[in-house]
Amino acid sequence: MTAGLQVSVALCTYNGARFVRAQIESILRQVPRPAQLIVSDDGSTDGTLAIVRELAGSSLADGVDVVVLTGDEPLGVTRNFQRAVSAADGALIALSDQDDVWHEGRLQRIVARFASDDALLLVHTDADLVDSAGVPLGRTLFESLEIAPEELGAELAGRAFDAFIRRNLATGATVVFRRRLLESTLPFADGWVHDEWLAVVAAAIGRVEVLPEPTIDYRQHDANQIGVAAPTLARKVRRVLEPRGDRNAVLAARFAALADRLATLGDRVPPTLLETAREKARFEAERAGLPANRLRRPAGVLRIAAGGRYSRYASRGRADIVRDLLQPA
Repeated sequence: MTAGLQVSVALCTYNGARFVRAQIESILRQVPRPAQLIVSDDGSTDGTLAIVRELAGSSLADGVDVVVLTGDEPLGVTRNFQRAVSAADGALIALSDQDDVWHEGRLQRIVARFASDDALLLVHTDADLVDSAGVPLGRTLFESLEIAPEELGAELAGRAFDAFIRRNLATGATVVFRRRLLESTLPFADGWVHDEWLAVVAAAIGRVEVLPEPTIDYRQHDANQIGVAAPTLARKVRRVLEPRGDRNAVLAARFAALADRLATLGDRVPPTLLETAREKARFEAERAGLPANRLRRPAGVLRIAAGGRYSRYASRGRADIVRDLLQPA
């Protein structure tokens, strides 16, 4: 491992006996191997922990500090990852789901990027989507999320915050970050998923980089807690016509919490980015306040759209104007 850049892997498990062996083996076969593997289990009742402990005692784990964390009460995905990363010792922390498989050379390539750029705080990558048996589904993660070239371009040009303020592009199973990022992100803010929170704060205070090629097999199966659906036309129509609910109010609260956290970080956050976070919260609050009656919405949508705010802040850009006009209450 590059001097001074040892890697801790934070692997969270919950009833993952079907897949966890393949994932841990792919991690331990990385060259060079991680210095530490933290397995934080959220109350598994199958054979997950037995498999983890078997592998921890095998020759494959020689020289790797394997730490198993358990608790009396379930934490949920985000708090389980918070427990895992809080126990990490390495200068770099790689997040891992229990059901994926890492590609050969993944860590080596990502660690080299960090070694060449001290300002780099977080790296995420694309992934190959596979089914429960590991058979390729014929599309990648970025293709399924319909990540546009201009979104990747913003990251590569050092403007990752502009992309992440609209929507999260960094899937946790592909993420590696510097442990010093935890000084600004712990505790994870309520309402945020761990990967989204780490990525958007990293983009505000340092550099985030994307590797646009797959570095893992991202398994899709019936027990995924967070999966990726194919971007079919039918799914897009359902998304536009699904009831509005409290989605925008939740987003407004989340980005208000982000602005509050960034405000505590002082001069590490450029004032323009702090104001961007506040404006994003206001934008979502205004969308949440649109009338329930769709016939009364056009004036409000036009007011919100003034100055190109949908393009800057909505997850689907100007296409979300249609969503706000048509969604039932």
